[in-house]
Amino acid sequence: MNTPVATTTKVRALLGEVLRFLTVGGAATLVSLVGFNVLVHGLFIGAAPLANRPIMTFVLVNVVAGVVAYVGMRAWAFRDRQVQDPATGLIRFFGLGALTMVVPVVCLWVSRHLLGLTGPVADNVAANVVGLGLSVVARFFVFRRYVFGQVAVPEPCRPAA
Repeated sequence: MNTPVATTTKVRALLGEVLRFLTVGGAATLVSLVGFNVLVHGLFIGAAPLANRPIMTFVLVNVVAGVVAYVGMRAWAFRDRQVQDPATGLIRFFGLGALTMVVPVVCLWVSRHLLGLTGPVADNVAANVVGLGLSVVARFFVFRRYVFGQVAVPEPCRPAA
């Protein structure tokens, strides 16, 4: 039976994970956002080397952002969770991340190809506001459950003999 103290402890632990997840995700999103806008819209550099390839560029910069996210989540956001097999966890992280990335990619594709919107604001609203917003909640629960496993239980202290 859960006591109020145990429930409060669990809620605090969950909120800590959520905040760390959002912080790491924010850093990864910044990598993706800046990378996409530099390459597709010429932000900071004036030229847009991949202006004609926004979908491919979005996927590419999100792979880089995914590496940032994995390192941050493994080392900090979900640091208290056990990973039985790190290689499998890494494969799951990128596999499930790719599945959840379909949402912003579809939003960007619809904006570009169905609505004919090609400007920086339209691209960012479609991919990084609507698409990312829809996929963040799914990523938290999917990564927490299928990549970073269960909370590590400390071994009990044994009295000295």
